[in-house]
Amino acid sequence: MNANILNRIKVLVKKTYYTNERFQVSATFALLYHEEPLNVIELSKYVRISDHLIQVDENHYFIIFAFTEQENAYKAAQNIIHNLDSYSNNHTTCIAVDAFDKTKTPENVLNRLKQILKETRKSSYIRVETDDILDR
Repeated sequence: MNANILNRIKVLVKKTYYTNERFQVSATFALLYHEEPLNVIELSKYVRISDHLIQVDENHYFIIFAFTEQENAYKAAQNIIHNLDSYSNNHTTCIAVDAFDKTKTPENVLNRLKQILKETRKSSYIRVETDDILDR
């Protein structure tokens, strides 16, 4: 991963923690995998305007579902997948969603999302997973 991208993710995670502490607003972190290269501008059409989106590499995108508890972020992720399925006619897109925990470092957040995504990609049936998959 590019150091610039990692730094941007670190800054956004810290900013999200600050916003949560200062204003008591929820957020949820997610990592999207899309098999085919997808322009961030095109992907942003399927992400809510209040959310943050960073392209990590050709196939991965870090998402912050701002003002959103994990349960609603899960639903938003399902909507993204549904829209991307219609857009690309490819049913391999999946999203990892992790519980919000201010004690996690930005690196830890990203590593957990990668672990969740790795487990999610093993199953073609469930395409949105939470951190619960790590306990199975």
